[in-house]
Amino acid sequence: MTARAQIRLALLGALAGASLFVAANVHLIVRAVQSQPACTATEAGPMPAQRAC
Repeated sequence: MTARAQIRLALLGALAGASLFVAANVHLIVRAVQSQPACTATEAGPMPAQRAC
Protein backbone atom coordinates (compact mmCIF):
# COMPACT_ATOMS: atom_id res chain seq x y z
CA MET A 1 0.00 0.00 0.00
CA THR A 2 1.42 3.35 -0.96
CA ALA A 3 1.77 6.28 1.41
CA ARG A 4 -0.89 8.21 -0.50
CA ALA A 5 -3.36 5.33 -0.13
CA GLN A 6 -2.64 5.09 3.60
CA ILE A 7 -3.27 8.81 4.07
CA ARG A 8 -6.50 8.59 2.07
CA LEU A 9 -7.66 5.60 4.13
CA ALA A 10 -6.81 7.35 7.41
CA LEU A 11 -8.68 10.49 6.38
CA LEU A 12 -11.68 8.45 5.27
CA GLY A 13 -11.71 6.60 8.59
CA ALA A 14 -11.48 9.84 10.57
CA LEU A 15 -14.29 11.38 8.53
CA ALA A 16 -16.47 8.30 9.06
CA GLY A 17 -15.82 8.39 12.81
CA ALA A 18 -16.62 12.10 13.06
CA SER A 19 -19.79 11.62 11.03
CA LEU A 20 -20.91 8.79 13.30
CA PHE A 21 -20.25 10.95 16.36
CA VAL A 22 -22.30 13.86 14.99
CA ALA A 23 -25.14 11.56 13.90
CA ALA A 24 -25.31 9.97 17.36
CA ASN A 25 -25.50 13.37 19.06
CA VAL A 26 -28.22 14.58 16.70
CA HIS A 27 -30.15 11.38 17.39
CA LEU A 28 -29.91 11.97 21.16
CA ILE A 29 -31.13 15.55 20.84
CA VAL A 30 -34.07 14.53 18.64
CA ARG A 31 -35.08 11.75 21.03
CA ALA A 32 -34.83 14.08 24.04
CA VAL A 33 -37.08 16.68 22.43
CA GLN A 34 -39.59 14.04 21.31
CA SER A 35 -39.77 12.41 24.72
CA GLN A 36 -40.47 15.64 26.65
CA PRO A 37 -41.71 18.34 24.28
CA ALA A 38 -43.00 20.43 27.19
CA CYS A 39 -39.42 20.97 28.32
CA THR A 40 -38.36 22.77 25.14
CA ALA A 41 -38.43 26.53 24.70
CA THR A 42 -41.70 27.96 23.48
CA GLU A 43 -42.71 31.34 22.06
CA ALA A 44 -42.02 34.43 24.13
CA GLY A 45 -44.60 34.66 26.84
CA PRO A 46 -44.97 34.46 30.58
CA MET A 47 -43.28 31.57 32.31
CA PRO A 48 -45.64 28.94 33.72
CA ALA A 49 -46.26 28.89 37.45
CA GLN A 50 -44.89 25.37 37.69
CA ARG A 51 -42.27 23.95 35.38
CA ALA A 52 -43.06 20.77 33.46
CA CYS A 53 -39.50 19.39 33.84
